Amino acid sequence: MTALPGAARRATFRLTTPPVSGVVRPRLLAVCAALAVVVVLLFCWGISIGDYRVSLTGVVKALAGSGDPGTVLVVRQLRLPRALTGLLVGIAFGISGALYQTMTRNPLASPDMIGLTEGAGTAVVAGIVLGWDGGLGTQALGLTGAFATAVLVYLLALKNGAGGYRIILVGVGVSWMCTSATDYLLARGRRFEAQAALGWLVGNLNGRTWSQVDMLGWAMLVLVPLALGMGRWMRTLQLGDDVAAGLGTPVRTARLALMVVGVALIAFGTAAAGPVAFVALAAPQIAQRLAGTAYPPPVAAGLTGAMVVLGSDLIAREAIPGTELPVGIVTGVIGAPVLLWLLIRANRAGSGG
Repeated sequence: MTALPGAARRATFRLTTPPVSGVVRPRLLAVCAALAVVVVLLFCWGISIGDYRVSLTGVVKALAGSGDPGTVLVVRQLRLPRALTGLLVGIAFGISGALYQTMTRNPLASPDMIGLTEGAGTAVVAGIVLGWDGGLGTQALGLTGAFATAVLVYLLALKNGAGGYRIILVGVGVSWMCTSATDYLLARGRRFEAQAALGWLVGNLNGRTWSQVDMLGWAMLVLVPLALGMGRWMRTLQLGDDVAAGLGTPVRTARLALMVVGVALIAFGTAAAGPVAFVALAAPQIAQRLAGTAYPPPVAAGLTGAMVVLGSDLIAREAIPGTELPVGIVTGVIGAPVLLWLLIRANRAGSGG
């Protein structure tokens, strides 16, 4: 075969690989703007409902500190922490899922599929049932469990830089180990301890306070810019390790950095609201298809995650009159069909994703 001239080879490379420049696509901008509008509407709508109904206009005025003092108290002190927790948890889970799916180049990879949320749950249940919390509370236990599980998965998968499929396979195994340990702890615990643990394990926004918002908010101020700053690494890793290395990407360092930031996002989100199921799996895939990009865009994934959590919380509160379901039940119902669809696509492609 005749060798292509240099210019032809460069042209072929440009045609057969996705762009790695930082140019923002108009469709992606439009999708992010539309998602932001939907998230704001859901945020205000969630604050407006309850035993004491408030109009959307009243919510906006109360958030600005004006209007009826009673309404301001209800909106800013009683309902705003819950809404902010749902917003921040959705963004954290969506971005974390995007980082993991990009790092592994597999749409089935997400923190709740490779054991991180299960590890956090095991730590919380152990603290409640066995009294190992040491006064730390569920937030600190959830953080400790998620980070410990991440270290375990990485060490077990460590071979030639901990490749994507090894992380997924090892993570699934660790996930089942944590699930089994959690089931054992629930079985040996007393009834009130099991009830307290189950209320957190399913993923719940009920009773959120400013303590959850503060911890998660400060973490997001640090972690989200870090995630967005690794955008070029995310683009080049989609081309494969060899091509990424040829483009100047430190592959092992990039993968480890993406993993650490993704773990931190999911750990703080889980500590604030529990392991809200399937958000980290479904949100990046929905965002990728809306934006038409080669990999899940972090900003769109975060906004989609917020939309899913806030929308699911609305359904959980309004579906059964007089009953507030945990938000994790609704996200599970939404996410399960998405997982089945991804598995069917992977099976048809014959590539595992």
